Amino acid sequence: MLSSEDVFRNTVLPSRVISTGVNLPDGVHWAHGLACHIHEINGTSEVEVDAASKMQKPLPGKGVSSRSTGRGLNDIPRLQSDSAAEINRHQHWQHRPPPRPRKWLLRTVSDISQGGMVGPHRQHSLQEFQNDIHHAATETYLITRLALTLLRYLGVGTRWLRRLAQLYLYALFLSPGFIQVGFDYYFSKNIHRSIVYGDQPRNRLDLYMPPYCGDDTPKPVVIFVTGGAWIIGYKGWGSLLGQQLSDHDIIVICLDYRNFPQGSVGDMVTDISTGIGYVFQNITQFGGDPNRVFLAGQSAGSHLAACAMVKQAQKEVLDGPSNLSWSSCQLQGFIAISGGYNLPKLVDHFNERGLYRSIFLSVMEGEESLPLFSPELLVLSPSFRESVPLLPPIALFHGTADCSILCEASVAFGNALRSVGAKATTTLYAQKTHTDLFLQDPLRGGPDKLLDDILAVVHEGDEKAKTGDAMTMKGRRFLPEILLQLARRISPF
Repeated sequence: MLSSEDVFRNTVLPSRVISTGVNLPDGVHWAHGLACHIHEINGTSEVEVDAASKMQKPLPGKGVSSRSTGRGLNDIPRLQSDSAAEINRHQHWQHRPPPRPRKWLLRTVSDISQGGMVGPHRQHSLQEFQNDIHHAATETYLITRLALTLLRYLGVGTRWLRRLAQLYLYALFLSPGFIQVGFDYYFSKNIHRSIVYGDQPRNRLDLYMPPYCGDDTPKPVVIFVTGGAWIIGYKGWGSLLGQQLSDHDIIVICLDYRNFPQGSVGDMVTDISTGIGYVFQNITQFGGDPNRVFLAGQSAGSHLAACAMVKQAQKEVLDGPSNLSWSSCQLQGFIAISGGYNLPKLVDHFNERGLYRSIFLSVMEGEESLPLFSPELLVLSPSFRESVPLLPPIALFHGTADCSILCEASVAFGNALRSVGAKATTTLYAQKTHTDLFLQDPLRGGPDKLLDDILAVVHEGDEKAKTGDAMTMKGRRFLPEILLQLARRISPF
């Protein structure tokens, strides 16, 4: 069995490195293997070392870039072997005119005129294509390595092997659609991946900008937390929903977070809370409306997002809002899709489904911690009474044919919220499975009831946006119906 230290060391999100060993003025030294970030101000690229790396001396007056080098390495000037050329370039940076005041990285980069879209400057070149391919390969490698680490940790069991085989076939049937979504994810100029929001491994987020931002009107923002059974969650899983919502003039932010065995449930909730705080601190600077921020999650992501929101409301009462980076009452709403909110009731069910009791309890930090990470039980506790008014309106969505997490979980959580005076609605979709709502229906194209309901929540009270939603072309079909039906029948979820 791997130790937690081994897992932590071996599962840090990889990033692009520069291995030059070039000495620069003022004692700046790029050591071999240091992860780097870039600034782009007034059309000039600047290189700086990630704060998490071992930099001998920082660039004067520069902070950590909010954008990781998973994107835009082609913007870094090619380092010359001649050290004199490096010195001249560095002196040019030092003596160039001072940069204009920055609102935020994505607002201070070179202006992009096409459609008025605000985002990092991109040179559509062969070098950038190669960089994108490399980034896709490194993230695929990360996911594969995490899966193999998990398999070694879990060992071999009949139910687990059966689920693994089902998962393989399920992904195979849907792969033509996944390839199309993945291509847009890695190459769309409106998607900015792996922006650093914290100092822990996998503290990264993806930013989905609306394709056309012709005006300066602040946009609503949806912070989305993906699922993955607390074990295989990844920010890229939210790409399909992110692209759907951004087409409706909504800024979408998908948070990545540590998974088990890299971290336990407490680490996951901490990561998500840190990510939410980061968004609130920077929201106006990338075109978001601070008065229209929504938190959303799917499956395990719904549970973790609910924990972060409920625990933040508790902290506001105990510690006061002045000591917190964000407040639960700042959220305009919470959108929860196919989540589970009472962990003691889920232990045996998950064990039967192949997520063994011993593993689940390890994820949740032991049986005694289950009530502490059960949003339904937390809101029903007497100590939470003062925190109830801080909760935003909550919309719960669930399919009645969901076998992974039964729809009764959302019904019970909705009843618990209403019983203490919180505003909550529960919407059930007849004969919809755990993946129908989130994957098969969007891949099918055409009318999408869940998407329509999410848009109704986000655009509530905005008649202009509702009119735009009605006029927006429905999503395209990614797969033939036969593959969708085969995937539905074999789905392990």
